[in-house]
Amino acid sequence: MTRQATFTPPPGARAYPLRTTRGEFAVVDSSPREGSEAGPKGVALLLPGFTGSKEDFRLLHEPLAERGYRAVAVDGRGQHESDGPVDDESAYAQRELARDVLAQAEALGGPVHLVGHSLGGQIARAAVLLDHSPFLSFTLVSSGPAEISVSQQQRVKLLRDALAVLSMEEVWEAIQAMGPPEEVGGPARGPGDAEQLRRRWLGHSPAQLLATGRQLCTEPDRVDELAAVPLPFHVLSGAHDDTWPVAILDDMAVRLDAHRTVIPGAEHSPGADQPLPTAHALADFWDGVRRDSTRTA
Repeated sequence: MTRQATFTPPPGARAYPLRTTRGEFAVVDSSPREGSEAGPKGVALLLPGFTGSKEDFRLLHEPLAERGYRAVAVDGRGQHESDGPVDDESAYAQRELARDVLAQAEALGGPVHLVGHSLGGQIARAAVLLDHSPFLSFTLVSSGPAEISVSQQQRVKLLRDALAVLSMEEVWEAIQAMGPPEEVGGPARGPGDAEQLRRRWLGHSPAQLLATGRQLCTEPDRVDELAAVPLPFHVLSGAHDDTWPVAILDDMAVRLDAHRTVIPGAEHSPGADQPLPTAHALADFWDGVRRDSTRTA
């Protein structure tokens, strides 16, 4: 992977290509530092949302390290600094992206705590339904049971229509006026300055955006399938969400018999809006999973 890095990793983390049986994926990897309150306790694999990247989790690395957890945030195939076909949408079929997640967990030495934000949650769900054995738990962050809201479908359709006729650079310029889809790190907002966000946008494969945008607008409800999987589940969101209304996320948590966390003062991107409460909610859930596994061992 020879691309110039767009963002500097947060303190205590390093960026590198994770080698897997499915190819290389750009990651930011932070480990518990000496003197953390406990640890190391485990590894978390963090998957970003539509138009996002591994940098969307940058504010979570330090507090998770303090709690004793190694956090590995990944660019999926065709996202930001991970390579992928520019024109072949079949490479981004949900099942193919799910198989990438299984390979990433394997490369990290699994089992891992799996976390997926928004689109990343639906890709993570597909991976769990293929094979849950590489995972200790599964947290859905602002990621709902089926397709996104009608208003967000309209915004994604505008983006897909633009991608069909314009270059990535031209679409970037158009997005500045239109505003991004309601995703953390939507192309005009996110973890860096305007030039960093522009470079991140240009790193995405158009085919990846077209394929995954379609998935967001057509995803079926697979909650009952997921509920049959023997894993601890966690549904975490902000107190307001335009992509999947909070009431829908509440209902999904009930159907999954999942631990439920609502982060006050956060919207669709709790890890960016309220990083410290979000990190502590994740670590508290994982600590509970560890205690439960110790009692049943």
